[in-house]
Amino acid sequence: MTDHGNLFNLSTDLNTFLPCTYGYSVYTSQVLLSPMDPIQKLFLDSIRDYSTRSQAAGGLVDAGSEYEKALAEEVAKLQRLYGGGDLASFPEFQFKEPKLDEVAQK
Repeated sequence: MTDHGNLFNLSTDLNTFLPCTYGYSVYTSQVLLSPMDPIQKLFLDSIRDYSTRSQAAGGLVDAGSEYEKALAEEVAKLQRLYGGGDLASFPEFQFKEPKLDEVAQK
């Protein structure tokens, strides 16, 4: 014989669990399968277009001679202020291990 109380508890648990799980999966699948928003599509198309144009140009797109001149001036200023070096690479830090005195335990 089965215990009707346990069966009722199981059905109650499933009734509270399944709608939440099913609801979330239906919602996420609708979002994934829905057509793209026109503004989102326009944004992604412009990013892809800029990416191909910047790869073809080898740098910034539509950067004129004024920009190149200003960039060179700023790089020269930074090299004067901070002692030169390659400003395009991340600096390498070297830390020495501090010398610690041993503490005598009492």
